[in-house]
Amino acid sequence: MPYLLAPNDPSGTFPDVSEAMREPDGLLAIGGDLGVDRLRAAYRQGIFPWYGPGDPILWWSPDPRTVLIPAEVRISRSLRKVLRKQPFHLTMDRDFPAVINACAQPRDAGGGTWLMPEMIAAYRALHVHGIAHSVEVWQQGDLVGGLYGVAMGGVFFGESMFSRVDNASKVALVHLCRQLAERGFELIDCQVLSGHLVRMGARQLPREQFMERLHLLCDRPTTTGSWDAEDDHAA
Repeated sequence: MPYLLAPNDPSGTFPDVSEAMREPDGLLAIGGDLGVDRLRAAYRQGIFPWYGPGDPILWWSPDPRTVLIPAEVRISRSLRKVLRKQPFHLTMDRDFPAVINACAQPRDAGGGTWLMPEMIAAYRALHVHGIAHSVEVWQQGDLVGGLYGVAMGGVFFGESMFSRVDNASKVALVHLCRQLAERGFELIDCQVLSGHLVRMGARQLPREQFMERLHLLCDRPTTTGSWDAEDDHAA
C-alpha cells in the first residue's frame, strides 16, 4: 500500500523510493501538500506529484525512469530544416503563467487535465522562488508552444509541454537542451516514456541507476532566479 502523508504537515518525510508499488507502477505516497518545501524535497528524492480531478495528491517514482541527456538530444533531418528556417522566436521565463496554463488545456475534445488550479499555483510558486522555469515559442507575437519544469543542481525535471503549431514543442525541447548544456546540466528527467521523447533521444534507466545519478547531480549548488535574457533566440 502507498504511504500516507499527513495533510498540511511539511515535516512529514517520504519513504524510500524502493517502496513504490509495482502496480500502478511507481505509486509511492498519498496526501501531504504542494508547498515549496515539500516539492523541493520530493524532486531531490526522485518523486513527483501526478493526480487527476477529485483524487488526493499522489506521489510517484516509476521504475524504470525516462531520461534525456541535454548534450545528446537527437534532431531529425526534418526538424533541422525547421530550425534552419527560424520560423519561431524563443524566450525563457518570459511568460511562465501562460505556458503552464496552456499545458493545462485538454489535448483533445472531451479530454481532461492533471494540472488542476492547485497544481498550477504550486508550480507558479516554484517559479517565483526561481526554481521552476519555462521555454516560450512565439510566432508572429503569438505563444504557439512551450514547456516548463523544475531545475535543481544539475538536473532539470521536465513537467509538461504544449504545441499549437507543428514542431513548436520539439523546438522548445531542443532550445532547452542547448541552454541546459551551456549551464552545465547533465540530465533531464522526463518521468515516463513516450514515442515523441524516444525519437528525440530519451531512454530509460532502472530506478536505482537514476537515483544514483540524481543524488550526485542534486548535491550541486542550485542557482535560483529568472532565466529570462535580453539575447533572445530565433529558431
